[in-house]
Amino acid sequence: MTDKLEIKEVADIVVRFSGDSGDGMQLAGNIFSTVSATVGNGISTFPDYPADIRAPQGSLTGVSGFQVHIGEGEVYTPGDLCDVLVAMNAAALKTQYKYAKPQATIIIDTDSFGKKDLDKAQFLTEDYLGEMGIDPDRVIACPITTMVKDCLADSGMDNKAMLKCRNMFALGLVCWLFSRDLDLVANFLREKFAKKPAIAEANINVIQAGYDYGHNTHSNATNVYRIETKEKVPGRYMDITGNKATAYGFIAAAEKAGLKLYLGSYPITPATDVLHELAKHKSLGVTTVQCEDEIAGCASAIGASFAGALAVTSTSGPGLCLKSEAMNLAVTMELPLVILDVQRGGPATGLPTKSEQTDLLQALFGRNGESPMPVIAATSPTDCFYAAYDAAKMALEHMTPVILLTDAYIANGSGAFKLPDLNAMEGINPPYVPEGLKGEWTPYMRAENGTRYWAVPGREGFTHILGGLEKDDKTGAISTDPENHHLMTIKRQAKIDNINVPDLEVIGDTEDAELLIVGFGSTYGHLHAAMDEMRAKGKKVAMAQFRYINPLPKNTAEVLMKYPKVVVAEQNMGQLAGYLRMKVDGFVPAQYNQVKGQPFIVNELVEAFEKL
Repeated sequence: MTDKLEIKEVADIVVRFSGDSGDGMQLAGNIFSTVSATVGNGISTFPDYPADIRAPQGSLTGVSGFQVHIGEGEVYTPGDLCDVLVAMNAAALKTQYKYAKPQATIIIDTDSFGKKDLDKAQFLTEDYLGEMGIDPDRVIACPITTMVKDCLADSGMDNKAMLKCRNMFALGLVCWLFSRDLDLVANFLREKFAKKPAIAEANINVIQAGYDYGHNTHSNATNVYRIETKEKVPGRYMDITGNKATAYGFIAAAEKAGLKLYLGSYPITPATDVLHELAKHKSLGVTTVQCEDEIAGCASAIGASFAGALAVTSTSGPGLCLKSEAMNLAVTMELPLVILDVQRGGPATGLPTKSEQTDLLQALFGRNGESPMPVIAATSPTDCFYAAYDAAKMALEHMTPVILLTDAYIANGSGAFKLPDLNAMEGINPPYVPEGLKGEWTPYMRAENGTRYWAVPGREGFTHILGGLEKDDKTGAISTDPENHHLMTIKRQAKIDNINVPDLEVIGDTEDAELLIVGFGSTYGHLHAAMDEMRAKGKKVAMAQFRYINPLPKNTAEVLMKYPKVVVAEQNMGQLAGYLRMKVDGFVPAQYNQVKGQPFIVNELVEAFEKL
């Protein structure tokens, strides 16, 4: 076996970790992706966990997965199918094998494939590999539980604590398969468990045992793999999730604007991690309040905005409905506010841990009255940082609430993030009321671009009251005058319409494409990968991804009407397509719609687009 084993260099690889929801698959996947980002690989991850708080052990519904795609260059998606599948128990193998390539290497813990385990996973026989049509030569069958207990026999840990380390043995095996430096893994664990050094060292020992097992036995692998980095761009990198990147984007915006950051929130999956992250940063002037309900979270943020802070409220789909009354208050008061909506499967409580793009029309129109509000959609986990920054900048500079759309896929997924230079980022300049207007200023007096001046309480001579009732354009007093209401409606709309956003960018065969692929937000990576695959086959294809949805880029009509065929692909039943038809006269696109709670599959996209 030693003579046969070769180190094979590959451009990219996909690994899927799976096991019980308590088996630590998310941690193992996170460590592997972090180490890969550290050495300069491109990464894209997809955590896929159940909605159950704690499903019965070994059950089919309780399987938690974490998929990571690693490449020598930029990686756009977590991959359709995996090259390596880690299945920590029978239920994981039963439910996750469909995500593996036919030639994939399978790593299993044979200690979790006993008669009871197979019965829970609804296997009919004890020949589980034969039953699923899996070639045993592709399986690394290892008694992981037994070996972990042997490894930690002298550690003083109890049985339950030992079992929590099984994921690290599997990670060690994967690190051996891909020639990963265990020192990087050890550094990660020592930092993570800095307050529990004994736990860190136990996990490090188990990882080493898993690595040594693979190295010494060569298991059933004929190759180990190395993924080099094609182009190394100097800088400091970190593996960052979309939710953490969003939190950092808000912190950066507050720092740049010279303001305190306030988050009023109510916990809801999958947005809660933003609250958790921001709560760690009091030293940076961040205030977080966990409110009693969604509308309270939004209303408290409006109060913070009135007081002069960068105000944010965060939620997921159902919570956006509940915030709508308070959001409307921010519209009529013309106060800066960012509403983060981490979209999830609906309707109602729907699929709390799964991803969709089904809140778009709610974000655009889901309020009473004429209530215009900018909408921005982040395109990737790392773009969440810049989208949060841009949303805050837009809110502060144009005195308006702004909705930032992410979703569970990019919020929980991660990418390799190059830490930006804050000094190089665009400044944020709120329209504070000039001192020269003292004595004549009224609350709805506007700058040249139609934006209401911001008077922060405490400035002498600028005392004022705002509220939800319509106000007189000149005096700021309550008004029911029909002409004034019409005028204020037009001014609120014009303020949004006049916001300058970047032109819609077209990539691919920009001049002679026969098909333009259109999407928005988080589908960017999958649509980009589909376009690349089609162009590699000689097809003439281009792509345009909307990041700014309200207001639309000024060249939107020009781009959409330029190409013979256009397909709008989205994870809903056609909300963006309908909105674009409303905004662009004569635009009649083809549509590709899926609402599965899962990311697009690139091969399915290619098949559908080739028919067009």
